[in-house]
Amino acid sequence: MELDELRQMTAPDLQVKEREAREEIFRLRLKLRTNQLDNHASYRRARRELARIMTLLTQKTSASGAQKNRAPGASVKKAQDARAN
Repeated sequence: MELDELRQMTAPDLQVKEREAREEIFRLRLKLRTNQLDNHASYRRARRELARIMTLLTQKTSASGAQKNRAPGASVKKAQDARAN
């Protein structure tokens, strides 16, 4: 899946994708260990896709949490305080 497509997804959609990616990695790992996996690159590709999904999910959840906890105008006040010192 393309990175742009993943970025457009919401956090719940990304969580579903994460679960699907983990299941795929499990199946690929099982095939790899039993010598049934023909394309070893698919295992690596699946791991990297999971990493991308988890990174975007972390970014989305931390961004939404930071916006909820931040008081209006807080960043402006910090910038003004930094200039004053």
